[in-house]
Amino acid sequence: MTLALDAPIVTEQRTKAPVGRLLWSELRFMFRRPRTLVAFGLLVIGPILAGIAMAVATSVPDTGKPGNQVIEGVAALVADNGLILPVFVLLLCMVMLLPMLGAMWSADALAGETSTGALRGLLLAPVSRVRLLAVKAFGVAVLTTVAVATITVVGIIAGMTILGGDGLLTMSGNTLPFGPSMGRIWLMAALVIVQVWAVAAVALAISATTEHPLVVMAAALGGIIVFTILDNIPALDWLHPVLLTDGWDSLADVLRDPMPTDGITDGLLRAACYIVIGYSLALGRMSTKDG
Repeated sequence: MTLALDAPIVTEQRTKAPVGRLLWSELRFMFRRPRTLVAFGLLVIGPILAGIAMAVATSVPDTGKPGNQVIEGVAALVADNGLILPVFVLLLCMVMLLPMLGAMWSADALAGETSTGALRGLLLAPVSRVRLLAVKAFGVAVLTTVAVATITVVGIIAGMTILGGDGLLTMSGNTLPFGPSMGRIWLMAALVIVQVWAVAAVALAISATTEHPLVVMAAALGGIIVFTILDNIPALDWLHPVLLTDGWDSLADVLRDPMPTDGITDGLLRAACYIVIGYSLALGRMSTKDG
């Protein structure tokens, strides 16, 4: 009895999981999380409540009291100027809510799944660490984009329904027609999306170093608070150009006509730097991380 030495040797090949399937699976998983659904519920309710509050607060009778003069001035600003509502809500949410959501989704993307062991299972799919990070970053970016778009759409509908009007009264005193007004509103939304992406990128880098999502959220939000404090100290003006929050005040320039672009451009470049640095740090950590 002889062995066939020239018999073919069968080797097991690891096939890569399709990128499209990974992206779709990630989005489906992230959108089905209960806290994601709760967050989007708040994003829908928020502009509606803000519109109602503005309508109620500005509908006061003329009593001649000094305190009512301020309210009457605000009422003149928002009357038949419903398209200001989405801009106002975006600026308000940019202070804390949207950065918090970006940090939360970044924390869930890596730290949350590491703590449950799901991340190790994804690496056995098989999925390379670079592709895995790209899928997670894509999921966070889509969630933040949809969140900002939700606020914008609901704000436009609620503003035109509750406050009325079909134009946008700018801070310069003139009123833009409906078409240019929509352009300004969606420009504001795009600028906010980029800023939230920057926060999410930094949070994703932190998320790659820990198994505790709360640590990621605390570090990201704590950093925003510290940056905001430092940004309001005149003696530290030399430090302001490197602070991510320094460009958030320039978002209100969208309401000026003509619109100044210096602050907006600086804010975009600063956010882009934070995005590159955050994802680079996350990639470096994922490439050397055990398990």
